[in-house]
Amino acid sequence: MNTLHVRSIPEDLYKRLQQLAQTRNRSLSAQVVMMLAQSLEEEERQWNQAKALTSIHRRRFSPPAHSPSSLDLLRENRQR
Repeated sequence: MNTLHVRSIPEDLYKRLQQLAQTRNRSLSAQVVMMLAQSLEEEERQWNQAKALTSIHRRRFSPPAHSPSSLDLLRENRQR
């Protein structure tokens, strides 16, 4: 198992982490590991969502160059 040392944690953040760990019946280390894992999963989920949206955006239909706009087509149709 690897070890991670974190320095310069603000006192209020440290106390909040301790309180949260205590309410969840976990050690401080176990609580921090749990929160890091959840945060990493959320970041990965957001990254995958962004990639999927980019892919969808790339596949959207784009009209050929020099094709009339839908507004022009509507106007032409109304003039008939």
